[in-house]
Amino acid sequence: GYQAAIDWLAAGTGSATVVDARAAPTSSLVTRAESAGVVVIQGAVVVDVVGGASVKAAVVCDFDAQADARLGPVRKLAADVIASSGGYSPVVHLSAHLGHRPVWREDVCGFVPNPDHERLLFAGAVTGEFALGESLEQGAIAAHQALSRLGFDAPKSLAISGSESIGFALQALFQVPHPLPTAKAPPQFVDYQLDVSAAAIEIATREGFESVEHVKRYTALGFGTDQGKLSNVNGVAIAAKALGQSIKETGTTMFRPNYTPVSFGVMAGRDVGEFFEPKRYTAMQPWHEAEGAAFEDVGQWKRPWYFPRGDETLQAAVRRECLAVRQRVGILDASTLGKIDIQGPDAREFLNRIYTNAWLKLAPGKCRYGLMCSEDGMVMDDGVTACLAPNHFLMTTTTGGAARVLQWLELWHQTEWPELKVFFNSVTDHWATITLSGPESRSLLAPLTDIDLSPTDFAFMDWRAGLVCGLPARVFRISFTGELTYEINVNANDGLALWQALMAAGAEVDLTPYGTETMHVLRAEKGFVIVGQDTDGSVTPEDLGMGWAVAKRKKFSFVGQRGMMRADCLRGQRKQFVGLSPLNPSCVLPEGSQIVFARPQSLPADMVGHVTSSYDSPVLGRSFALALVKGGLDRHGEIVEVSVGPDRWEKAELRSPIFYDPEGARQHV
Repeated sequence: GYQAAIDWLAAGTGSATVVDARAAPTSSLVTRAESAGVVVIQGAVVVDVVGGASVKAAVVCDFDAQADARLGPVRKLAADVIASSGGYSPVVHLSAHLGHRPVWREDVCGFVPNPDHERLLFAGAVTGEFALGESLEQGAIAAHQALSRLGFDAPKSLAISGSESIGFALQALFQVPHPLPTAKAPPQFVDYQLDVSAAAIEIATREGFESVEHVKRYTALGFGTDQGKLSNVNGVAIAAKALGQSIKETGTTMFRPNYTPVSFGVMAGRDVGEFFEPKRYTAMQPWHEAEGAAFEDVGQWKRPWYFPRGDETLQAAVRRECLAVRQRVGILDASTLGKIDIQGPDAREFLNRIYTNAWLKLAPGKCRYGLMCSEDGMVMDDGVTACLAPNHFLMTTTTGGAARVLQWLELWHQTEWPELKVFFNSVTDHWATITLSGPESRSLLAPLTDIDLSPTDFAFMDWRAGLVCGLPARVFRISFTGELTYEINVNANDGLALWQALMAAGAEVDLTPYGTETMHVLRAEKGFVIVGQDTDGSVTPEDLGMGWAVAKRKKFSFVGQRGMMRADCLRGQRKQFVGLSPLNPSCVLPEGSQIVFARPQSLPADMVGHVTSSYDSPVLGRSFALALVKGGLDRHGEIVEVSVGPDRWEKAELRSPIFYDPEGARQHV
C-alpha cells in the first residue's frame, strides 16, 4: 500500500493518504512515503465510504488491534479513489493442482505449500518469503536439493546479494469490527465480484456448513473469475472466527486448473471440421468400400445402404437383394446395433423393471424381445436381450438409441434403484455382428461351425457359443426379416476375416450382401416396427398392437406402467399401427403423407393419421405401407384417402401390418 501511494504521487495524480491499522509500523517504506508527501494515519481503519455514482469521501476512525474495536469519533477524508491493501497471498495453485493441500503460516497471514512434501521443492514468495534476497537464497537451496536427488554435486549455498528487506511486521485484519453484530451491520463485502458479505459467511456456518468447501458453495465465495485470489484468505478467516476455531484448523479450499482463466474466444466458434460429428465404421468397412456399396448415415455410423452391381439403380439393387434373402440367403453387416453388457446378482430384476415384459424366468441360452418405455408409457426403444448366464445378459438396442439407452439404464440405477447390484458396459464396438438370413442360411452355416444348428437343438430365440470359421463366436437365432436367420457375433478384430470367409463359402449359393434399404423392406413386410420411424414418442405398446409385450402383473412395477394408465393412453381413437395397401399397386405412398377417412371438400381438414414407412415389394409384387391411424386396429378393411401432393389423393385399404408369412412359419423352420 505504501509503495502504491508513493507511485500515485510520482504520477502527479494529486494527494494520497495511507490509513494503517497498525499503531506504530516500522519500515523504511513508511519513512519514504512520508518523505514523498504521503499523509500517514496510523492506528486507524476505514469504516465507511461516502458517495453514489463515484467515491466522495472515506470515513475513518481509530482502531484498537488488541481489543479488535473502534475508538473515538469518526472523521471524513475527501477522496475519489479508495484502494485496499490485503497483504500477500502466496500462489500455491500449482502444488494444489497436484493434490498438495496448503498449510496456514501465521507470520505471513497466508497459506503456503507444506514444506515436508517428499517430491516437491519450493522457493520464493510461494513459501511466504517476499524479499528478493531471501527468495534467491531459497532458490539456491532448492536447486542444490534437486541436483542432489538426481545424483549431481552442487554447492550447498551461494553468496547472493538481494534487495533490502522491507521489514514489515504484519498485523492480521480480516474484518473491520462494527458496533452491531455482523448480521445487522451494513454489508461488509468479502468477494467483490460476487458480492459475498461477511454476514453471508456467518450464516453459512450457522446453517451447519462447517467445511470451508461447503461454505464456499453456500455463499459462492471465490466463484468469480479471480477464483478466490482476492477473497479466499479473508473469507476463510471470517468462517474460522464464526466457527470458534483457528484458521489452521479450518483450512482452505483446493484449486483446480487453470490458474489463468481461459478466454471464451479460445473455445467459441472453433472449427473442428469433420470431428464435429465423428464418423464411425464397422470392421467390414474396407470390404464394403471395395465392393462399391452406397452408404447412408445411421446415427454416427456409415452403413451400407445397398450394393449396386454394375449400373444398377437403388430400386434394382434392392429388388435383387430382397429376392435373394427371401429365396436363398443374404448377408448383412449388423455391427452398428447397440450392445450393452449387463451383469450382477440383480441384473434380472433390473431388466424386469426397465422392460415392459417379464424377465425373471429367462433361462441361459435363451433370448427375448423387449420393449422399453419412457415414464409416460411411450415406446422409446426396443431390442433383443440374451441371457448369457444366470446373472449375465447382453442387451441390443437400435443403432441410433445405443447411447441414449445406456444413459437411461444408468439414470434409473443411480437415482431410483441404487440398491440393485447391477453393472452396465457398452460393448457395441467390441463385437462385429454378421447376419445370415434366408431359407438356405442353415445349410450354408452348418459346415462352418461346431454348433448343432438342428431346429430341435437350436430353436428360434436361442443362442449358442462355439466356433464359426474357426473363430470364437456367439450365434443368436433371431430374425428381423422373418426368415431363418443367424446373427453371428465375433470379436470386432475378427469381423472382416469372418465376413470374407462367409462370402467365400457362400459363393456357390450366390450369398448376397444386402444393405439397410433392403433390411427396411424385409422388416416392413413382416410388420416389424422401427422405433423412431414408425413411432414418434407418442405411441404406446397397445397402439402398436403389442399389448402381448406388456406384463401387467409384475410384483414390482416397470418404467412406464403408471404412464400407460393415464386417461389419454386409455382413450379411444388413438393413433394405432396398421398396414396400408394402396388400391393402385404401383403407387408407393410418400412417407409422412397425411391420411383422412374421406376426401375433404375444402382445406384445412382434420387429419387422422400419417404414413410411417412405404416401399415397393418384389415379393408381394406390389407397393405397401405402414401407418399410424386413429382407431386403426378396429378399422381393418376400410378405405382411406392419402394425400400424395397438391390436390392429389390415393385410396388405400387399412389392414394388418403383417404382409408376409403372418403365421411366422419361415423364421421358426
